[in-house]
Amino acid sequence: MSSRTVIRGGLVVTASDEIHADVLIEDGRIAALAASGTPAAETFTAERTIDATGKYVIPGGVDVHTHMELPFGGTFASDTFETGTRAAAWGGTTTIVDFAVQSVGHSLREGLDAWHAKAEGNCAIDYGFHMIVSDVNQETLKEMDLLVEEGVTSFKQFMAYPGVFYSDDGQILRAMQRSAENGGLIMMHAENGIAIDVLVEQALARGETDPRHHGEVRKALLEAEATHRAVKLAQVAGAPLYVVHVSAMEAVAELARARDEGLPVFGETCPQYLFLSTDNLAEPDFEGAKYVCSTPLRPREHQARLWRGLRTNDLQVVSTDHCPFCFTGQKELGRGDFSKIPNGLPGVENRMDLLHQAVVDGHISRRRWIEIACATPARMFGMYPKKGTVAPGADADVVIYDPHAEQVISAATHHMNVDYSAYEGRRVTGRVETVLSRGEPVITEREYTGRAGHGVYTPRSTCQYLN
Repeated sequence: MSSRTVIRGGLVVTASDEIHADVLIEDGRIAALAASGTPAAETFTAERTIDATGKYVIPGGVDVHTHMELPFGGTFASDTFETGTRAAAWGGTTTIVDFAVQSVGHSLREGLDAWHAKAEGNCAIDYGFHMIVSDVNQETLKEMDLLVEEGVTSFKQFMAYPGVFYSDDGQILRAMQRSAENGGLIMMHAENGIAIDVLVEQALARGETDPRHHGEVRKALLEAEATHRAVKLAQVAGAPLYVVHVSAMEAVAELARARDEGLPVFGETCPQYLFLSTDNLAEPDFEGAKYVCSTPLRPREHQARLWRGLRTNDLQVVSTDHCPFCFTGQKELGRGDFSKIPNGLPGVENRMDLLHQAVVDGHISRRRWIEIACATPARMFGMYPKKGTVAPGADADVVIYDPHAEQVISAATHHMNVDYSAYEGRRVTGRVETVLSRGEPVITEREYTGRAGHGVYTPRSTCQYLN
């Protein structure tokens, strides 16, 4: 039995086009588009019709940087794959790529299997995995080849967090050389963790223990230095590079310089760096702990450079780095010592709406919104055009988006499993109304109609900007 849905009368917005069109969905895929009101559109028949008059019809968001159930700082990210993917769907995101973790002394396969076990049967939307490489050795390097073959085509390394995820320059170079051969993409957390640890120790010795000092010790120059070093190591290895959660104007400048030289270097930023600042870290009564993440929030003047980077394509992707920890009982682990505050912010539910607000505010165009939130992340990580667009043959991951509805972001109404919102009280224009994942309604006119286990694992091809 085939199932068919028609979405009528909406403005279909993709990274390349805007067209008033009806969309025919059949058996979980987009079967056809036809201009609304034309004879071709009138031939579309289906069991289910969705009226999108006055609304946008957009691809489901693709969030390629999430951390569900991540162990960190003696605790775990508070969203499970079940709660986190449900919240993602509420926010118009229909695919996530999460990070499986290799522990030091263990194989990549053990880490990947553990993450498959966490996710399988629990996700409301489709998901894939990157692999965090914490222990570079000959066996790890061989395993990287095998993972690329089976659809885990990106590997994250850390220049930060000595003693936890940290890789030195030699380990990074070896992994980059391997990815140059096997087609994988190295994702880099670019901060000079060795130098930062010195500044942390000195700050604590001076009695500077409040959350705001987290931002002060993780200096923008140390993000820029690490970004520069990552670029040069990738250049030596002949490998592509994707720098995650870029927060500082000096780091953007390093990426822009590398791209101007024609290097295959890419950069991602996150909503927190576009909308929040060190003012939040400095909130009194330990409230600033809610905003502790790494790379840290920067002074407000960095925001304009990030927006410009998104407009000029020096930055290509906006992901969330969704890694929530509750204020009560988790963030509070760092009272009296900012270095013990678990690093991470909730955001998987807010990204599409915040970026639509950026369209309203004139920072980016509608098509650029879809490009940085849907199409480019899908291409960057080998999922396009299955994901990231509304076109015949694509998965029917489709969002009906009301561009005129107003909402106030609040922990009282969000669906993430965390006791605060990083954007509490912020009024935004635009709201998700209905979400389809592979043709199945997950959100139906602001009601959750999905289920755990609908989401399936999605193997990925290699980065589509390198072919």
